[in-house]
Amino acid sequence: MQRHTKASCGKRLSRIEGQVRGIARMLEEDRYCIDVVTQISAVRAALKRVEEEILKDHVGHCVENAIQSGDKDEQRQKVAELVEVLGRVRG
Repeated sequence: MQRHTKASCGKRLSRIEGQVRGIARMLEEDRYCIDVVTQISAVRAALKRVEEEILKDHVGHCVENAIQSGDKDEQRQKVAELVEVLGRVRG
């Protein structure tokens, strides 16, 4: 993973961690269910953005390097990994 992606995702994950702790506090405080669900939805959206950033980095770095290498086996492996993970993410 490229350094700037790692740093950016680390910052996002720290914020998400704070959001999750906030949700736990909301439960302890018996907050309104819809407010809790709204915050859970926000955490999911934030995690999705981290996931997208990491996938973009992977394609732009790892997959691109495999293509440039000319190594057909490595290219097939990277594409197969990407197809598999996208299937899990979308399915």
